[in-house]
Amino acid sequence: MTEPRKIFVLNGPNLNLLGTREPEIYGYDTLDDIAERMEDAANRAHVALEFLQSNHEGHLVDWLHEAQAQGAHAVILNAAALTHTSVALHDAIKAITVPVIEVHLSNPHKREPFRHKSYVGMAAKGTIAGFGALSYSLALEAALEL
Repeated sequence: MTEPRKIFVLNGPNLNLLGTREPEIYGYDTLDDIAERMEDAANRAHVALEFLQSNHEGHLVDWLHEAQAQGAHAVILNAAALTHTSVALHDAIKAITVPVIEVHLSNPHKREPFRHKSYVGMAAKGTIAGFGALSYSLALEAALEL
């Protein structure tokens, strides 16, 4: 029997505070709530998820490299604030062949101007944003179609 396809779901700074941090922007779902829904959907699709969160940029870079090394089918990446500042994440995405889907709970283009530029988006296969926790489910659907 072959191993199921693996999809990495990587989450950046402050996403561990979902549900309590600015719920009027990010909603009341916690990261655990989102992970649970994604696991259920992944199980139905016979896909393995590696769901990770870190407040440290280097961990996200390492996990992108690990996704490549493990032959992941796709990466779903919510880099949070690092989206708008991290050339390191941009370069890590460009360095791997695994398709990366950028995801955001809010729509950065409806927010402060500094959020309109995405270094992650410049390197990602595509971006899903503005649908709250549903953005993750939509990203998983897209990843399954790749």
